[in-house]
Amino acid sequence: MSKFTNRLSKESSPYLLQHAHNPVDWYPWGEEALNRARTENKPILVSIGYAACHWCHVMEKESFEDEATASFMNEHFINIKIDREERPDLDHIYMDAVQTMTGSGGWPLNAFLTPSGKPFYGGTYFPPRPVVNRPSWKDVLTGVNNAFREKRQAIEDQAENLTQHLLRSNEFGLEKITTLNIDPDTTFTREKAALMYTNIMKTADQEEGGFGRAPKFPQTFTIQFLLHHYYYTKKEDALKQACLSLDKMILGGIYDQLGGGFARYATDIAWLVPHFEKMLYDNALLVIVLSEAFQLTHNPLYERAIRQTLSFTEREMLSPEYGFYSALDADSEGEEGRYYVWDKQAIDAILGEEAALFCAFYDVREGGNWEHKNILNIKMPPEEFAAQHHLTLKDLWQRMDKCRGVLMQHRNRRIRPLLDDKQLLGWNALMNHAYCKAAGALGEDHYRQVAIRNMDFLLGRFQLPDGAFHHTYKDGVAKYPAFLDDYSYLIQALLQLQEVTGDVGYLYRAKTLTTYVLDNFSEPDTGFFYFTPTGQADIIVRKKEVYDGAVPSGNAVMAMNLYCLGIIFDVPGWRERSVQICALLQQTVSRYPGSFGVWATLIQGLTYTIPEIAIIGGNFAMLREDVLRRFIPIHVLQSAPSEPSNQDFPMLGQKPYSSGTAIYLCRNYACQLPVNEVDALVQLMGNV
Repeated sequence: MSKFTNRLSKESSPYLLQHAHNPVDWYPWGEEALNRARTENKPILVSIGYAACHWCHVMEKESFEDEATASFMNEHFINIKIDREERPDLDHIYMDAVQTMTGSGGWPLNAFLTPSGKPFYGGTYFPPRPVVNRPSWKDVLTGVNNAFREKRQAIEDQAENLTQHLLRSNEFGLEKITTLNIDPDTTFTREKAALMYTNIMKTADQEEGGFGRAPKFPQTFTIQFLLHHYYYTKKEDALKQACLSLDKMILGGIYDQLGGGFARYATDIAWLVPHFEKMLYDNALLVIVLSEAFQLTHNPLYERAIRQTLSFTEREMLSPEYGFYSALDADSEGEEGRYYVWDKQAIDAILGEEAALFCAFYDVREGGNWEHKNILNIKMPPEEFAAQHHLTLKDLWQRMDKCRGVLMQHRNRRIRPLLDDKQLLGWNALMNHAYCKAAGALGEDHYRQVAIRNMDFLLGRFQLPDGAFHHTYKDGVAKYPAFLDDYSYLIQALLQLQEVTGDVGYLYRAKTLTTYVLDNFSEPDTGFFYFTPTGQADIIVRKKEVYDGAVPSGNAVMAMNLYCLGIIFDVPGWRERSVQICALLQQTVSRYPGSFGVWATLIQGLTYTIPEIAIIGGNFAMLREDVLRRFIPIHVLQSAPSEPSNQDFPMLGQKPYSSGTAIYLCRNYACQLPVNEVDALVQLMGNV
């Protein structure tokens, strides 16, 4: 066994710490490892994953803990471990490279690089022994080592070609626009919005909800587009598909029926079997779209899911400083889902005479509904089940909630899944946005207060003296420069927090951050934004991400931010830039709206116009609460006790005096006559 030094024990990432006792000579990403690769002229193995990743755990146990495998890795490679959540910039680069080479991607991601950091080979999970269509990890290591020694020039050529491909991929999907004076009224047409809807519905599963086949992800951006499309067009099928998708998820096994909160995705088409990890961002995005669905439908099932999910978030994901942790692992006691599944006999013993009703409602069977265990899920709509059992819906939920509380007490005695307790700026901002949306939709002041305290934490712990922000925070230490997603989501959260509080201080912070993004992330030729800031030296390519992944496209969110802040502060150049980059992508978005859901939603909003709402004077706060409970797609909202004396906010200024509360509906500052009731505002909006 060769000597090795595993350098991960001093890292803060739970994922890296999981590998700190491997017999692999692991480095974190940094100059020490990169310099050694150049000095010793060795290939680099970059292995990327995250703490809640099931197959990352599997490969660690099978290969990285194996001394013979580790010895070969140590002798022939410079081995680097990366937490994809700490360094999404590196993950994007090497994931794109592996997907280009193999046609697929995922985690763990294992990429082989030249000593200069350019990728030339890679894949995802490799087993310890060959299986059908998948070589063993040892075979891969041997093959890469031999090729690097014997076919070096071919390796270098492959790496250079792949790097050039990564650079060219930044231009994917962009149209050539010959003028910067783009008129949104003629550029964004209702025909294009209808085409986006048609293309989305081609992938819709109209029986089980969602889009496409298994595995099924929530695809909240697509659901949000459909909710907005229904508002604009009154197409019932749009609303039906959006609600079917949400209903099936809430009633399915992807939703934690005992503790609240959603798993990352379902492995089957019926949402029964989740990949049991719970991610902060998924729950934030689902609360956001559930809040809009509740505003639109007033379905109590959505309110219930919002409240339970945020209760889970505060119970298990909230730090004493009011930062949100990143994730809960899928595994406990070395087994995926063990913490969440049940034997019928155990439930019978715990619940006694209530067990029969509970088991019938939550699909608990002898022998189990998944791998001899039971994943709690609801097969029959609760209203139908209650009627069959001669109960009111209220009585049914009361009895089930009592049972849930008893079973939660027992579940809490189990060994819990690992908590990934690092706090990421962007994911926290998404959850802040979710709390704001829930506060507005449900009229719940507690959610507003959590959002305020969380924003205080983000602004206090992540910001540097020069105005820049860090990306991640743990144990009192913030590190790594923030990325585009971090800034764009934070600006969006500040805009939302201003809506639910009326505090213009959040708008000034959003404006300052937007200026910072424009100065440090802009791609001048197109108006888009790079993922990484100017001057970052440890990446081979500055990526420009425009599509939605598991989280929204930072570029799409910045386009929305620029439009809204351009209205609020009357900065025409910001609005024009937003419209320009939407126009550059419109053709691609129309063809592939499922991959560009946030863009599709913004372009649809520009098509049907984005309203500007100002509430001034009198009972402005009470009327603001009423407006926030209504479903209004993309909009700009400001409220104030009286017209401000300064000229920073043209939406609030230069309005005729009113002794009561005046609500103005405007477009490009051209306002209709004010009304003093929210119902009248809604009627005005319907007539536009």
